[in-house]
Amino acid sequence: MADEEDAAAAPAVDADVARFDPDPSSDGPALTVAAVARRLGVAPATLRTWDRRYGLGPSEHSAGAHRRYSPADVDRLLVMRRLTLDGVSPSDAARLAQTSGGPGGPVVAPLGAPRVATPTMLVDAALVDDRATCTRLLAMEPAGDVAHWWTSLVEPALNDLARRTVVDRPGVDAARTIETAALDALRARVAGPAPRGAAVVLLLVPVGHSRPLLTHALAAALVTGHVDARIVGGPTGPRQAAELVVMTRPRAVVVVARRDDADLSVVGRLADEHPDVPQFVMVPESVHAEIPVGRSVHRARSFQGLLHEVLAVAAP
Repeated sequence: MADEEDAAAAPAVDADVARFDPDPSSDGPALTVAAVARRLGVAPATLRTWDRRYGLGPSEHSAGAHRRYSPADVDRLLVMRRLTLDGVSPSDAARLAQTSGGPGGPVVAPLGAPRVATPTMLVDAALVDDRATCTRLLAMEPAGDVAHWWTSLVEPALNDLARRTVVDRPGVDAARTIETAALDALRARVAGPAPRGAAVVLLLVPVGHSRPLLTHALAAALVTGHVDARIVGGPTGPRQAAELVVMTRPRAVVVVARRDDADLSVVGRLADEHPDVPQFVMVPESVHAEIPVGRSVHRARSFQGLLHEVLAVAAP
């Protein structure tokens, strides 16, 4: 169908800030066709087709100006986009979008619709704060591959969101919605006691940095590889890290930072005091030159590479 072809040929989403005119009668800004098309990742022609065929058009109008999409209009279009990507026919998707509960309200696809999660589906659900759908999309099978889940679904979705300019209501944060659902999925995947006798691996973040979701995904992937992976919270300067190594006797230490202002002195101290404990450091490329040098210190450039290197020294 024409609208399906339009969606398939949709341009890549960019981070341009759309022009908008605030409307005091609405809950948020009214957006142009071009702005909404960028947000959904579809061609403007697709939006016009959905308006003409299914009545999913803009409702805002002022004299002498083009019609604009209200926040409620955008919510319906996000539902429409997500359902069509999930394999629902455009006519059924439009009907469900018209009757959906809006932001936060789950939309149930017809029985038999494909349920293969994609980053776009996850982003669309998060943008309308549809937590139930995010939870469903992120749920893993009992023997699910955590590394594949992270690299093919969660990380691309978060990267997509980071490139977008989004106007949210108070208490709504699309990235936080994904992170919360992802943590729930990881807890469910590795539920149960740590493997008896498994080697301990400590995951640290530099002082002043929050623990990125990546550390939880890496720890869960290590646990599925029969490693007792633990994420260290709270102040973790060189002294605290050295004490932890003495107490836990880890098989390896992993240091992860997503920002380029990381204080890596902890790596140098551990390399000096515990040269037999392998350290794996994953930081932005811009600070690779600042990683302390030592025979036990190894740089990692990707999630998969880091996982495989740690498993090589810690897995039974």
